[in-house]
Amino acid sequence: MPKPSIPRSFPADFAATSGASSAANTSRTSRARRDVLPSRRGVVPARRAVLRGGIAAVGALGLGACGVPAAYVAPADRTAADRSAHDHVVDFANWPLYIDTDDSGRHRPTLDAFSRRTGIRVHYTEEINDNDEFFGKVSPSLMNHQSTDRDLIVISDWMCARFVRLGWVQEMDRDRQPNVASHLDPSLRDPAFDPGRCYTVPWQSGITGIAYNARKLGRELHHVSELWDGDLKGRVTLLSGMDEAFALLMQGEGVDITRWTTDDFHRMCDRLAPRVRAGHIRRFTGNDYIKDLASGDVLACQAYSGDVIQLQADNPDIRFLVPEEGAELWAESLMIPDRAAHKRNAERLIDYYYEPEVAAALAAWVNYVCPVPAARDVLAASKDKETAALAEDPLIFPDDTTRRRLAIARDITARERPELARRWSETTGV
Repeated sequence: MPKPSIPRSFPADFAATSGASSAANTSRTSRARRDVLPSRRGVVPARRAVLRGGIAAVGALGLGACGVPAAYVAPADRTAADRSAHDHVVDFANWPLYIDTDDSGRHRPTLDAFSRRTGIRVHYTEEINDNDEFFGKVSPSLMNHQSTDRDLIVISDWMCARFVRLGWVQEMDRDRQPNVASHLDPSLRDPAFDPGRCYTVPWQSGITGIAYNARKLGRELHHVSELWDGDLKGRVTLLSGMDEAFALLMQGEGVDITRWTTDDFHRMCDRLAPRVRAGHIRRFTGNDYIKDLASGDVLACQAYSGDVIQLQADNPDIRFLVPEEGAELWAESLMIPDRAAHKRNAERLIDYYYEPEVAAALAAWVNYVCPVPAARDVLAASKDKETAALAEDPLIFPDDTTRRRLAIARDITARERPELARRWSETTGV
């Protein structure tokens, strides 16, 4: 995927605080946001907006719908000799455009600062473009108890759940990660797939809610049910990915998404199907809802919080709604795969990004929900007004009212997925 022609930066005073190089840094402006948006349109959907089924990938591995899957790796087979003490390197695989860069696009200030401080070189690759694709790339090694040649990876939590179930990642030593222990957002500490976050640590988080054009619509929205108002017929889009879409739609039906059932899913589809047939829903989209909303072809849509921050820089009439019924809080998380050669170095890098100053530098660049609430005070203290204003942005640091409406959806299990994927496809036509 192409990189943005003009990368975002953060102010010199802020970069210096985080220990990052301040050379050539300029004030963070809305112009930087606009310049990066076209490239993000082509990259962001891969992190969340692809269909999460991955049924073919699972089937190819011969994983059973119940019991211990054939690819499961027992704890005793997950570790290898750790070369961290004498091999000062860490191999870090991430998504494109998901870390701070300087104006040249050649340097990553927070990573550079980590290397200067620790002497650990970071081999950073932007190789993860799709969760299922990456699963397919590394699964042969992991299921055969071999190294992936990666010490640290970032994938979406629904896919992290699969890796954890298969025993493909190592438990982290929290005694070596005091910043994670102290600063991880309490709302992200205990997902159902990884109680206590023993195997995963959020890199960034976000909200799936509703975006709408308040001026063109002529009113504010408050509820999911308002998407079905008559004046929005043909002007609404929903996300095409089953896992991306279902939680918010269920919340609109009053379902507790932390404990939803398959009956809840089918009832949601029962109500959605006639709206699809009647043409009320314009289409089901990936991240291309951005251009529909920006052009005015769509007045309201299912959307991700980080994208809306970008859109608002060009159009302040765009609003993001966390409905009164609730919205889904999601994360994309760091994991240390089996047989990683530099586990301690990876743990150290993870903990570094949980220092509030470093987390603030990252948040100022990526604009998703920051998993380190203490970073808010760092941003607020910035001498740059736009950077300081990020501390008050509820889409980066949700306020108490917003937090009470957020929930992490229970993951779709391997047993449930084939049936629900078929029903979703029948209902939506995607």
